[in-house]
Amino acid sequence: MQSKFLAASAGLLAAAALGVTACGGDDSSDSGSKSTGSSGSTAAAGKSLTIYSSVPLQGASRVQTTAVVNGAKLALEQKGGKAGPHTIKYVPLDDSTAQAGNWTPEQESANARKAAQDDSTAVYIGTFNSGAAAVSIPILNEAGIPMISPANTAVGLTTNQPGSNPGEPDKYYPAGTRNYTRIVPKDTIQGAALATVMKEDGCTKVQMANDKEVYGAGLGKNIELAAKAQGLAIISNESIDKNAANYRSLAQKAKAAGADCFVYAGITANNAVQLYKDFSAAIPAAKLYGPDGVAESGFVDPKEGGIPADVQAKVKVSVATLNPDSYPPDGQEFFKAYSQKYGEDQPDPYAIYGYEAMSLALDAIDRSKTGDKADIIKALFSTKDRNSVLGTYSIDENGDTTLTDYGIYSVKDGNLVFDKTVKAQAG
Repeated sequence: MQSKFLAASAGLLAAAALGVTACGGDDSSDSGSKSTGSSGSTAAAGKSLTIYSSVPLQGASRVQTTAVVNGAKLALEQKGGKAGPHTIKYVPLDDSTAQAGNWTPEQESANARKAAQDDSTAVYIGTFNSGAAAVSIPILNEAGIPMISPANTAVGLTTNQPGSNPGEPDKYYPAGTRNYTRIVPKDTIQGAALATVMKEDGCTKVQMANDKEVYGAGLGKNIELAAKAQGLAIISNESIDKNAANYRSLAQKAKAAGADCFVYAGITANNAVQLYKDFSAAIPAAKLYGPDGVAESGFVDPKEGGIPADVQAKVKVSVATLNPDSYPPDGQEFFKAYSQKYGEDQPDPYAIYGYEAMSLALDAIDRSKTGDKADIIKALFSTKDRNSVLGTYSIDENGDTTLTDYGIYSVKDGNLVFDKTVKAQAG
């Protein structure tokens, strides 16, 4: 599938793709993680293990999530279908339905239970949406199954820092131990990135709306806190009804309050396109901002039901994916190999997160020595200074990555076009 996400560097992707065995470096036990898995253990006989992924393969996110799955497939192929002595089977699952056009709690729960009931399960790559993670983490935690998310950013999944809700994150871990990790920065970082860009762009009064989901509500709080720290006025943070016919009254209320900018904390599927159209019409001079929840073709491309051209010109979005040439050499080689494998001149940047999620999973299985779930979890949480296609990072005690970069994108001709990287720090 041809990505509509990014106008990628032509020079980078026009280069001849190198052999896939050279792409991404060595993700084995010397990949930058200092853990050796089970203390004093020797390599066990190889097992047949399964890695599941769960992302919405229908609806507004399908271009990005297809790229996640394809990136994971490429990483496994480069390793010859192995993690150390263990043979790996990859099973991608869809947590969306055609009727919903988005992930559903019922489908995500079914996927998590499928993995939990499979004795061969080694790792669950997921989820794409933070709300879906809130459904599956408790199921997989009780089953002791390691998780790696390529996209979740909600703060409360891992910490009780600002942006979390009462009871988070403990309510997601009924076993009393942690099994969930992620390779994208959490929303304390994204909130700061959005506030930074709005401040730099001259915003003085910002109207915010959120979609009431785990991700949107939490991110809204993070944007508010970051804006306050930077002296940027948020008029109000309004929770929207995703089934509303329009949001004209909210837009008119913001206009009367003197709003010169608008920011949304939520996902495309919750009526984001209508929301932006109404704000653009009510306040024509306003600058419009959004998070990674709308960084997809279903929001930016009119052919996919996205915002029209006159609205596109006013929009900027933040997302942890960067321009291909902003990544280290291994990352750039990944995009070349992906382009060669799947015939896409402009690979969707989310592909690199699917690739790294699978690469980290294989590395942790290898470092675990035994291939047992408990040892894989230990290996994941002992990941330190890992040299990867995303750069060098560690996984902290909460399961969070130490990466902090966010990309800022504008919209042109139905594509998200990279503007710059923001190294935003929370707090």
